[in-house]
Amino acid sequence: MYLTWLDSNSWLLEIGNQRVLIDPWLVGSLTFSNLDWLFTGSKSQERPIPENIDLILLSQGLEDHAHPPTLKQLDHKIQVVGSPGAAKVVQELDYTAVTSLTHGESFTLNNQLEITAFPGSPIGPTLVENGYLLKELATGLTLYYEPHGYHSPQVKQVAAVDVIITPIVDVALPLLGPIIKGTNSALEVAKSLQPQVMLPTAAGGDVMFEGLLMKILQVKGSVEEFRSLLEKNNLKTQVIDPTPGDRFELRLEKHKTLPTRG
Repeated sequence: MYLTWLDSNSWLLEIGNQRVLIDPWLVGSLTFSNLDWLFTGSKSQERPIPENIDLILLSQGLEDHAHPPTLKQLDHKIQVVGSPGAAKVVQELDYTAVTSLTHGESFTLNNQLEITAFPGSPIGPTLVENGYLLKELATGLTLYYEPHGYHSPQVKQVAAVDVIITPIVDVALPLLGPIIKGTNSALEVAKSLQPQVMLPTAAGGDVMFEGLLMKILQVKGSVEEFRSLLEKNNLKTQVIDPTPGDRFELRLEKHKTLPTRG
């Protein structure tokens, strides 16, 4: 398995001889409903569009997961799997191979990779977006991805997972509560799924955020604090803090993980 963190929630995953682009924001700025005075994200450098993508996987329909400027630049013939909200975004951009997954549904990519949707982040009072369990069929290697730290009890019933990508830093709004559930949520899912490796997402990277919202957001936690918390709870999970744009290999053998840069 090879992984490349592309800032924010964006990842390139190479697993089962398939190249999966997850929640890509690679070009342009990030705003919500064109409210740049409220929130704007910008990159110190744009990421090149990866080549030979087999699948685009979208967890949510919001702009920080289904980023229209990036999606407009990607080949519209690439297979897309997403939540119903994300599927609607790419369909409106005239993508030609789109699969919408509701919770509990699965999709198999080229007989190599099985993707199952689980309940993820709540968006408003009625909408719950997707988290995903990806399984390499030849080896049984598994990866779980949920970018806001909302881990359904359904996921906790899954057998041990090899790799988890999820936030480990809390981000909250005063009075309204968490936008991203980090430390405690990540600890609980680590206890349940016993991953060999966890990788933080959503926070950090080569990204700058501005706007009114940034003045009131409350951020708490760090990679170092989370590693200490795992140790205190006698969990042997390794936390890898990736460098944006740096491709690295995970070799998972007999519950030992050897990350190799390259």
